[in-house]
Amino acid sequence: MSDESSSAIAAVRKDWVAEHREMYLKSGGAEGHIMDITAVGGRSFATHCMIKYKGRKSGKIFITALCYGDIAGEVVIVASKGGADTHPDWYLNIKEMAEVEFQVATQAFRATWREPEGEEYQKIWDFMVDGFPFYADYQKSTSRKIPLVVMKAIEPIPVFKEDDATGLRQY
Repeated sequence: MSDESSSAIAAVRKDWVAEHREMYLKSGGAEGHIMDITAVGGRSFATHCMIKYKGRKSGKIFITALCYGDIAGEVVIVASKGGADTHPDWYLNIKEMAEVEFQVATQAFRATWREPEGEEYQKIWDFMVDGFPFYADYQKSTSRKIPLVVMKAIEPIPVFKEDDATGLRQY
């Protein structure tokens, strides 16, 4: 998928993405964690987390809501960007960071992160595609290998608030 095609898809979803993020933040995570995403090829009981990170160029703080899976006590997110030929900005930003912050429902954590490789990558990828079938379509639409990010909680932190973010979500 070209970046232009990805941009067109992002424009259509932009309102939903912004509304979802706002609902998650305003409710302290009581809403927005579980969402019906059957309209975009997902499941009716799909799980979403939020990540908070610093922009590598701007230095601004961003909060992005993403689908996630829980595997052996670690939280997995997928840097799919809807199958675009380039990585999402959030992924490029966290690659510059040793730690990331994430929130699942009403609990937030400071965490380390890593990218699985080899057999572990395939096992986790298969798990994520089973829960979120559209990831398989995204991979088919791009020549890049879609990265997986595995986050391990280190310690609890306060839940995210709207004013924590100094920048708007990057698409």
